Amino acid sequence: MTASAALLLAGLLAACPAPGALPSAPAEDLGFDASKLAEVTEAVSSAVAEGQVPGAVVVVGRRGRIALAEAIGLRAVEPEAEPMTRDSVFDMASLTKPVATATSVMILWERGLIDLDEPITTYLPEFASNGKEAITVEMLLRHRAGLIPDNPIGDYEHGVEEAWRRLADIDLVGPPGDRFRYSDVGFLILGRLVERVSGQPLDEFAREHVFTPLGMADTTFLPLDRGIDPSRIAPTERDGDSFFRGVVHDPRSRALGGVAGHAGLFATADDLAIYAQTLLDGGVGSNGTRILAPPTVRAMIDPDDTPEGERRGLGWDLATGYSAPRGDRFGPRSFGHTGFTGTSIWIDPDTETFVILLTSRLHPGGDKPSPTALRRRVASLVASAIVDTPLPAPEPAAPADVLCGIDVLEAEGFAPLQGKRVGLVTNHTGKTRDGRATIDVLFEAPGVELAALFSPEHGIRGLLDVSTIGDSRDEKTGLPIYSLYGERRKPSPEQLEGLDALVFDIADIGARFYTYISTMGLVLEAAAEEGLPVLVLDRPNPIGGVAVSGPVRDEDAQSFIAFHRLPVRHGMTIGELAGMFNAERGIDADLTVVPCRGWRRSMTFDQTGLLWTNPSPNMRSLTEAMLYPGVGLLEATNLATGRGTDTPFERVGAPWIDPRRWASELNAEGLGGVRFVPIRFSPTERQYEGEECGGVFIIITDWDEFDPIELGITLAVTLRRLYPDDWKPEALNRLMANRAAFEAIVSGADARAVRRTWARELREFLDVRAKYLIYED
Repeated sequence: MTASAALLLAGLLAACPAPGALPSAPAEDLGFDASKLAEVTEAVSSAVAEGQVPGAVVVVGRRGRIALAEAIGLRAVEPEAEPMTRDSVFDMASLTKPVATATSVMILWERGLIDLDEPITTYLPEFASNGKEAITVEMLLRHRAGLIPDNPIGDYEHGVEEAWRRLADIDLVGPPGDRFRYSDVGFLILGRLVERVSGQPLDEFAREHVFTPLGMADTTFLPLDRGIDPSRIAPTERDGDSFFRGVVHDPRSRALGGVAGHAGLFATADDLAIYAQTLLDGGVGSNGTRILAPPTVRAMIDPDDTPEGERRGLGWDLATGYSAPRGDRFGPRSFGHTGFTGTSIWIDPDTETFVILLTSRLHPGGDKPSPTALRRRVASLVASAIVDTPLPAPEPAAPADVLCGIDVLEAEGFAPLQGKRVGLVTNHTGKTRDGRATIDVLFEAPGVELAALFSPEHGIRGLLDVSTIGDSRDEKTGLPIYSLYGERRKPSPEQLEGLDALVFDIADIGARFYTYISTMGLVLEAAAEEGLPVLVLDRPNPIGGVAVSGPVRDEDAQSFIAFHRLPVRHGMTIGELAGMFNAERGIDADLTVVPCRGWRRSMTFDQTGLLWTNPSPNMRSLTEAMLYPGVGLLEATNLATGRGTDTPFERVGAPWIDPRRWASELNAEGLGGVRFVPIRFSPTERQYEGEECGGVFIIITDWDEFDPIELGITLAVTLRRLYPDDWKPEALNRLMANRAAFEAIVSGADARAVRRTWARELREFLDVRAKYLIYED
């Protein structure tokens, strides 16, 4: 077949996705102008026709589906022409760095086996020479280690061990941390780090923990040893009488056996699409398997304080001289990477879009320049074809959609309680959709005998803000009210005597240290001990059921404000928490959860159509509930957090704070979705009662971007920075309940370093949490 005939065949060949690839959808359904997106195919076809590259595969995806996938031109020109196909396997070259090496490093970081701030010599002591003791793991990931781009190829001529000895003796070309210098040597060292810490070669670790879990079946080092059909692999340059095909092009990786941290990976465009979507989905693959926690993904693409023109994440490029694949229109939060063989990937979280361009530009003679202009052109065309950005806000649920557990129980005729004598654990938040108290509904329910009431912190009416509450009697029903926030926190056997079942109906706020969930856990324990069934009437999490963040409670830190090993923001409903407590703590109560109807995880309380009831005296709005997981973290320290004002948790301060200075410092941190206004205020109760405090008023500007935990940590680290003698953080860990995070703050770490302390535990929690989720998004 002639080259021209093969090219024509390639243009007509149907590009079939591999099994397990992301599904395809019409471009219009994914928010593209189809005619404009088609210009991507024209641009790549023109580049092939002009001889810029022999062939290419281009894949464009958005929101979990493929909008465009084209195989254009030739995979091989010599010795015979071969048409490009969508399932062609390419030498990734430097895409190895983020996809295999950086991802592996971050997995080990999540597991607590690597500290990004530690010198690399902590793990690889043989590199302790010529000033390399000052290089940290993070510097290597950001190409800021002061290392040469590539060491001489002659260093590899005497075997693998001698090559590593010479790498260990290499000199610096600049002070570690001073500026961006792209370095293959740095990622060679990171590959070695993965091997040393994990006890597995880089290729095995990445295959076991990244590629196989995500279903990236054609992604591997050493593809000829892994069963990849050689005819599918795009060849690169000539190797004697043949071509490198399935053998890594990079000579240093090749000298090290084909597995190295900077190069050696092979993959298809469809596999890279799976990986790209995994990052866009916060570390969860399209098959539902999680490889990274959301904070880890955010850390990987965070440029931190790298200067303009040198913006690099942990393995990823954001804005440097290598950023051509971003094009002219993708935003500053977008990220990606290129490979010497003609590969590139670019991912934009703001538009939920990725662009993958794999070319065979080194074949056959290795004399074609990098396809920089084509990468830029393709990305610009894709971005300009997006017609529905900014993304539309999710439609709120219609008011009639959301029913709480009590509404569902009533609609079903109280079937689980028929003929039973019932005790009810509740307060003023226990209400039907139309505002009737759960106490009254069950008291009047046919076939049900409501015999006793149990109240949590703040009492049955939610009005008390005191340390101890005594027993009482309900005026309307005459029933006894047993306080679970007084002499006892758990129902006694005497109080449960004669009951056939317990019902729990209290609204939570979505924060670990809100004590209603602790009361529920203790009620489950008491019921299990007495052999009583428990019915939990579920309610929406008012701050949503998607976001999960913050330090996970230490194993030995259990208390009434930290009942279970949860992160501060757990993203679960009270019914889901009941299932988790019952199983994970081995309580083994006879538990039934009556779910809500019409609630989705993405909903916050304002989208439910339900009537807001202040769940506690100082929780007076949804805004305050959203702020509480962050501001509440600091309540045990010497700060006024708005109690005793008309806006609790929306203002924070102390007499020794300069409000303008603190507001300026906080705004300079650039937190998403929140701004700070300098104010003065005088609380009428608690800390600094009657004293004028300087501080900030906190304004949520974007609910989707705002992270209350990031707020709380940033408040803490800026206070530690500005007022090391005035702010007293000693009691901070009472609510944080995480020694590593607490010590990081006290030591003066920045917010990013503090967040790292809990990443591994948060990922472990997410895996456990997934077993108990009731609702879909």
